Amino acid sequence: MTPGEVGWRSARWVEERVPRRSLALSPDERLLGSASAGWERLLQDFRECRDRPVLLDRSRGREIAVRHPDEVAAVVDAADRIRAGVVTYFGYPEARLGWPIDWNWDPLRDVRWPLVDASRIDHRTAAADPKWIWELNRLQHLPWLAQAWLFTGEDGYAELALAHLDSWLDQNPVGRGIAWRGAFEAGVRAVSVAVALQGLRDFAGLTPVRFERVVRMLAGSAERCWRDRSRFSSANNHLVGELAGLATVALLFPELAPSACWERRAMDGLVTEASRQVLPDGAGAEQAVGYQVFTAELLVVVAVLLESRGDVPPAPLLAAIDRSADYLAAVVGDADPPPRYGDDDEGFALRLGPEPRPTVRDHLGVVAALTGNARAARAGADTLGASWIGTVTSPSGGPSPARAASYGSSFVASDGGLVVLRSAGRRTTMDVGPLGYLAIAAHGHADALAITVSVDGHDLIGHPGAASYYGHPEWRSAHRGTRAHPTVTVDGQDQSVSGGPFLWTRHAQVQVGSVDVDRGIVDAQHDGYRRLADPVTHRRWLSAPPGEPTLLVVDEITGAGVHDMRTSWPLHPDLEVAGVAQGHRVMRSGAAVLEILTAAVSGATVDQVRGDGDTQLGWWSDRLESRVPSWLVGGVVRGAAPLVMATVVHAPAGEGDFVADLVVSRDGDLITASWCWGLDRREVVVDRSRPGAVTYGSP
Repeated sequence: MTPGEVGWRSARWVEERVPRRSLALSPDERLLGSASAGWERLLQDFRECRDRPVLLDRSRGREIAVRHPDEVAAVVDAADRIRAGVVTYFGYPEARLGWPIDWNWDPLRDVRWPLVDASRIDHRTAAADPKWIWELNRLQHLPWLAQAWLFTGEDGYAELALAHLDSWLDQNPVGRGIAWRGAFEAGVRAVSVAVALQGLRDFAGLTPVRFERVVRMLAGSAERCWRDRSRFSSANNHLVGELAGLATVALLFPELAPSACWERRAMDGLVTEASRQVLPDGAGAEQAVGYQVFTAELLVVVAVLLESRGDVPPAPLLAAIDRSADYLAAVVGDADPPPRYGDDDEGFALRLGPEPRPTVRDHLGVVAALTGNARAARAGADTLGASWIGTVTSPSGGPSPARAASYGSSFVASDGGLVVLRSAGRRTTMDVGPLGYLAIAAHGHADALAITVSVDGHDLIGHPGAASYYGHPEWRSAHRGTRAHPTVTVDGQDQSVSGGPFLWTRHAQVQVGSVDVDRGIVDAQHDGYRRLADPVTHRRWLSAPPGEPTLLVVDEITGAGVHDMRTSWPLHPDLEVAGVAQGHRVMRSGAAVLEILTAAVSGATVDQVRGDGDTQLGWWSDRLESRVPSWLVGGVVRGAAPLVMATVVHAPAGEGDFVADLVVSRDGDLITASWCWGLDRREVVVDRSRPGAVTYGSP
């Protein structure tokens, strides 16, 4: 951290321990200023939507119910589960909350979080997972209940939503308890509560007393979002969530005295962060697809509210949303699986649909409804959230012509550092980007030069997922480490140095030598292992010629000393493996889908692991706090640097279409790999003295 950040964090630590009177407890004169006309009048203005945007609306709900009966029924089912007191978060089993709900109790761990000043709670050392209790206290089920009331007219849904708010307000005064641990939680919760309350504005049970209590809490939330906003190396998606919460309260409650100032501050900050956190090529700066989607959706919520009020959202905001969608649509195309690199905590900006977790294609459908982005519309899904947004906005945008050519084809995102190579139903990616965002790179994984392969819409070689944040620390350590990813590990060490579960103290830096998407060649290296006592550099060449069913990966470590060099290829859990000479045959339902062969100049040993509870290797995670066994295969060689290893990844066209007899040699600057395919022998020569110098021929 810089000296400025250290000073700021020290001052903040002191400020958090000084009692402060929240705006939520202020007299009307301070909270409402000269506009105060009594809470009855303010509630009437709220019901009439005077001078404010509208998202959830009864007449729009009727239109949506006609067009999307299945999705509406699913939301009502979700509301019924809430009415039954049943919740399910992440990969944890379902929990029954009972009534009245204890908002500070985790029934899965039977832990009750203390009702003390939030700054005194150390969530990192608690006996329970703070992510679970935070998810409950984000109150993102309230929009489900509000929609269920709008769709069905059954008052029980509306009354339950307000009863939940009543009990939550009773138990969680502003600034006290785990629900208020951090301005980010206050911001994300404020979005859902404010939107849900507006959806319930016509319900007779929304009395002036109830309305005042909720608005005061939202005012306290907005105040906290700005005063305690994330800064310096913590200013990642958290800052966007805090600013989005601030903007939502300001836009939906203009009668609050600070609202004009809050809106101005929020919009200035969001415009700045949109440009910082969505890179010029559309990739997310955090190097985590889940957080890119979450951040973009927060920007979408604010843009939709502005449009609903009759304003034109700031151009940089819409541009960031569009270029992020352009990038994501280019990566997934028409049928490819979503990318899985980096962390993903399944965060919703605003939970309007019944989906158990956000997806890239759901998000693209939302963007298409907002901006008219044609590529997002082609790759996206038509969800309930997209339908609500479509009733508010008049999209007229689209992708920029400069980027449209990359949809469904090979391309390189030079800022984000992702190379995508496509050929005949196969998508190959190689990560040549930075570790993560800002100094702590909190949500990046140590996966420099990682290669993934999907064929015909199915992941074959991929990233193993985040697995855990707090619930299983040993999972967290393994799943963000290098060994679990499709790259090279040296001496069993991670490429970057971890300083904690959300902190990297030393970042591996990637240097790109050459990318030729037309020929399918990538040449890059990183310096992560220069820190070793005997420092080495890892360089990787990927050769994925268009029209060819075979990929060649050449890995080299150069430097000093004797080292272990290991390749890893994490396989999707629906795949099985059988050993073959020099590697593995990979099968799905008995049919071969890949063959992976490994050879090294000084001789390689092939190994594999699946579901190992000691090393935490051989696992695949689709949900936070959940994972299943999967094969992790590869090869290892030990010797004095330089070491060279070659891997052939072949997708067979049918029975008997296999490769064999992989040989790799090094002569000065020339590395030669050859293998048999049918009756032919293929050869690839890498000239390491020239970036990207890869030639094909016959021996």
